[in-house]
Amino acid sequence: MKQTIDAQVRELVAAGDASVAATLALNSLGPSVLRYLRSVLRDEEDAADAFSRFAEQLWRGLPGFRGEAALRTWAFRIALNAAQSLRNDPWHLRGRRFATGEASRIAEELRTKTAIRVERRRDELERLRQHLSPDEQSLLALRIDQGLAWEEIAVILSSDGDQVQPATLTKRFERLKAKLTALVRDQGLGDQPE
Repeated sequence: MKQTIDAQVRELVAAGDASVAATLALNSLGPSVLRYLRSVLRDEEDAADAFSRFAEQLWRGLPGFRGEAALRTWAFRIALNAAQSLRNDPWHLRGRRFATGEASRIAEELRTKTAIRVERRRDELERLRQHLSPDEQSLLALRIDQGLAWEEIAVILSSDGDQVQPATLTKRFERLKAKLTALVRDQGLGDQPE
């Protein structure tokens, strides 16, 4: 029977091989995390910066991973934090990249490999997403693009002390769908040529 990625990573960390565990986690989860970051940040350079931050934080944090949530859920929480941190740092557009460590090297390799395979988003979808708040974009990306369960999304979007309930997210999502429907109707985005 094949072990899950969670079990493999926990086993490697327990054996003191955090570097191999982090490499396995990045190789397994990195492509979908990068798609998520591209989706919510809508800028290749910002997504690359956020992905590097994500990779570094995962690399450093993996030895302390307690397994209270699934590895994938934990990784997406790190990615969300990296995206929010990037958005909140005014210097990110002017700053220079820091020296590439092992995690950054792996992150760059994954980003480069998956860049070729990234699906082209229609301009219409991009225009729709531009009308959404960062929280709405994250909810949409986690549910639709990543296919995460409401319980996983609740864990990812819960901040320290402020727990989000899955039922609350489903209501937010229904309102988001109504908003998107209204945007398509009101702005005639569905009638635009591709």
